[in-house]
Parts: sequence; C-alpha cells; structure tokens
Amino acid sequence: MSNPNSLLRIGLSDRALDGPGVAARWADGEQPLHIAVIGSGGAAMAAALKAVERGAQVTLIERGSLGGTCVNVGCIPSKIMIRAAHVAHTRRQSPFDGGLSAATPAVLRARLLAQQQGLVDELRHAKYEGILQRTPAISVLHGEARFHDGQHLVVALSEGGERMLAFDRCLVASGASPAVPLIAGLGDTPYWTASTALVSDSIPKRLAVIGSSVVAVELAQAFARLGSAVTILARHTLLFREDPAIGAALGAVFRAEGIEVLEHTQASQVSHADGAFVLSTHHGELRADQLLVASGRTPNTQGMNLQGAGVKLDERGAIQIDPGMRSSAAAIYAAGDCTDQPQFVYVAAAAGTRAAINMTGGDVSLDLSCMPAVVFTDPQVATVGYSEAQAQQAGIETDSRTLSLDNVPRALVNFDTRGFIKLVAESGTGRLLGVQALAPEAGELIQSAALAIRARMTVLELADQLFPYLTMVEGLKLCAQTFFRDVKQLSCCAG
Repeated sequence: MSNPNSLLRIGLSDRALDGPGVAARWADGEQPLHIAVIGSGGAAMAAALKAVERGAQVTLIERGSLGGTCVNVGCIPSKIMIRAAHVAHTRRQSPFDGGLSAATPAVLRARLLAQQQGLVDELRHAKYEGILQRTPAISVLHGEARFHDGQHLVVALSEGGERMLAFDRCLVASGASPAVPLIAGLGDTPYWTASTALVSDSIPKRLAVIGSSVVAVELAQAFARLGSAVTILARHTLLFREDPAIGAALGAVFRAEGIEVLEHTQASQVSHADGAFVLSTHHGELRADQLLVASGRTPNTQGMNLQGAGVKLDERGAIQIDPGMRSSAAAIYAAGDCTDQPQFVYVAAAAGTRAAINMTGGDVSLDLSCMPAVVFTDPQVATVGYSEAQAQQAGIETDSRTLSLDNVPRALVNFDTRGFIKLVAESGTGRLLGVQALAPEAGELIQSAALAIRARMTVLELADQLFPYLTMVEGLKLCAQTFFRDVKQLSCCAG
C-alpha cells in the first residue's frame, strides 16, 4: 500500500510546478520545448493541455477521429446504450409491477442510435475539436506516426505525403484496439467488435458473445435488455480476475434475466452462412444471428518502430513505463491503453497529465494503489484496493466481511436486494485494504471506499462515520459494523 507522506510530497510538487512562472524552455531561455503527442484521446489531450500550460509547443498526431476510444467508440456510446437498455428493462419488468402496469417497449434502434451518436458528436466537438481549435500552441497533424529514431518521427499524412518531425520529448498515447482471438474461421466471418456493435443499426434476434470481462458483460446485458437472446461463451468465469463471488453472483443475475452463460467454454471454430453464425464448442454447436467478440484489447504499438527508437515492449506489445510514464528511451514517454497500466480513461488522463509535467522538467508519479474500477452492469460491479487473494499474494494476513444487500435499507426500499458489499481488512490492525461490491449504482459508493483506504482508515473508524440514511453508500458503514456486531440486531438507522 502507498505511503501517505510520499503522496503528500507528490501533490505539493505538482502544485509547485504548475505556477505561471514555470515554462518548458531550452537552457538559453529562448526556444520553447517541442513535444510530439501521438494520439488524441484522454491521455493525449490531458498531456497536450498540461504541456502547453507549462510553456511547451505541442504537435498532436492523430490517424483517425479526434477524441480517441472513450468519446467515439467506448465509454460514452456504451453508457448511453446501457442506460437505454436499463430503461427498456424497467418498463418491461420492475419490483413495482404490482402497482405500476408494465409494458414491453418498442425498441426503435435507429432513433436510439441517432440520439447516442448525436451526443458523441457533440462531446467530441466540445471536448476535443473545439479545444484544439482554441489552443494555438497545439498543432494537429492528421496522419500515422512512426519513429525514425529517438528524436524524430515520420508522419504519413492522411492528405498524402510524409513529414519528418523533430521533437524534444514525445508522448505515445496511441490507445488500444479490440483483440481478436485465434479461432479457426473467425476471420472469414462478419463478426462484431465492441466498436461495431455500438453503432449497429439493428438488434439481432440471437447474439453470441465471446468474452467474459468488462466489455463483454456490459454489452451482453445491454443487448439482452434491448431484445436479443444472448449467450456468453466465457473461457473461465465471468470477471474471473475479480473476487470469485462477483462472477458467481453476476452469473446468477444474468441467468435470471434469461442470458445463457456458458462458463469454461471456448469456440474452436466459427463459420457464417445464410446469415447465421455457427460456433463449435465442446458443448456442441451454437447458432446465432450475430457474434460479438469482446475478449480484451491490444495496445496500438504495431508499425511505429518503437523498438527502433529504444522503447521496450512487454509480451502483449504494451509499452513498459515507470511510475513517471518514462519509457526505456530517454526522450519518449507513454500513457494510456498502449502501456502496461490499467485500461481506464481516468487512469490515462491522470497519466497524461503527469507525463507532461515530467516532460517539462517536473518529477511526479502516478499512484494506482487506490484505483477504483466500475463495471456498468446492473447491478454494477465496483472494486478498489486489494481483494483477499491479492492481499494474501502480497503477504498480508486479512480479515474480511461480506454484507448481503438485504441488510441495506436503501436496497430494501428499492425492493432490489441483489448483490453484496465486501470489506477486506488487515488482520490485527483492522486497516481497510479493499472493497468489492455488486450492487445497484455501486459505482457511486466506491469512491468513498477509495478515500477511506487512502486515509488508511480502520474498519472501526469507517463504522464510526456518519453516512446519510437510505443511501447505498451506507452499506459501507453497515459492512464495517459487522466486524464487531450483528447488524441484524440494530435498529434501521443505528449509529
């Protein structure tokens, strides 16, 4: 776990380096530092803006649409689709159907897609294109970059021709793309990736999903709630990298909604004929009208001659960086999904900001020990800090408690007690190490848990805090209380 004193030092250093008198310039005080940024997503934009704020000139290079994955084909469109699916589901079925008449909604996919893409376009312009147009210190080149050496890029311009670009520092923030597993016949079929699924103009009658991690489970449930009969092929279990209880509980939720979950199942061959997919598995053949491949993402580092510039990659092709986002090449930094850091846009943006500070003379790092994560299923999955297994692998003895949601007043009045909240503490001291939750709107409670871990609170201290009654986050307090008492014997709002 992190040292709070070192965190304070980093925070103070960051603020000290952000003053208006700090400028990124050569030693002679004349020439502004020139920084090349490859990409235009969360990491790239955060870095470009911070670098300009600190006196640098920036050239941003983008081979596709400005804005990267999140706004164009990731976070924004997926959460719009997931929310629409949630509304469709609650209109069709809710715990209040006895008093509120239910109805099966007509899903007008073309209109939903137009609404979704309208906001995507609006945010891309407001948060990326418009900002770049209003920032003269950032020049944009549309094209594909590759390294000539450790101080020069060659940019194959989209309009034709090439340009040699010298840089003092370079940030690689090229993102990642959907990974495609090696399955016989798959490449000859019109399968979907998450990117194509999100802009599909129809809802397939039968959808097969290969994958069991975040994107797979989010989109599987969304399509099911919009009308598809969904089958998930999970190589292991759902969300197998998380606490096993999460995957088991989420699987039960999915099956209750009619989603078929085939665990420990892989497709050995895929074919497509007469408008239908046929997947061969050891359970037999599976037929579907559409196939979604959501089995992870691959860093966009191919074809850039990174190794020729002295940049080391890991076995996945991700750029290896230190906590200051420095690569193995002196003038080259990296941030976001193309690196070996967790693939979340808020991690990418934080990394981009810190990379810019370091490229312009600072010395800050990114501490990921209290990184919260959310999976936008219903109920949501939210985690932060250590799971029991991770703590034990780190040599920490643990004590944990799990609180089912039928002990949380907010869940009771919602008539929806699916899920649980789990706290992992250090044995002996009671210091909070981690939280795992499967609950409606779990993403809204996990930041409180992250702050408690950051503050090195014990479960006793957490149990003693004031939490507003009839909120889901109150479940953190109730779960903390189970370390010392039976919460079933408390009054509903006991302090």
